[in-house]
Amino acid sequence: MLDREAFYIKLKAQLEDTTKFPADYLYKFIVPSDENQAEEVQDLFNKGGAIINTKKSKTGKYVSVSVRLKVKSADEVIEYYQQAEKIKGIISL
Repeated sequence: MLDREAFYIKLKAQLEDTTKFPADYLYKFIVPSDENQAEEVQDLFNKGGAIINTKKSKTGKYVSVSVRLKVKSADEVIEYYQQAEKIKGIISL
């Protein structure tokens, strides 16, 4: 768990150094296609005008989900990542 905390502290510092908020932020995830994980990601972001694109892998085992969303702060970016972590099998890119 400490690794995740360190990751988010570093990410917050990088975002605050390089991004002027509010800003459009692009989230990218890969999820298994065997259950409804892609829908879970869409449900998480499906508010506030998010633009969501999905694409199945060549083998059909995975779905890539790209989400463009206007966020107000680095903390909001991190909150979405932390919520997404709860989705089974998700990989954040």
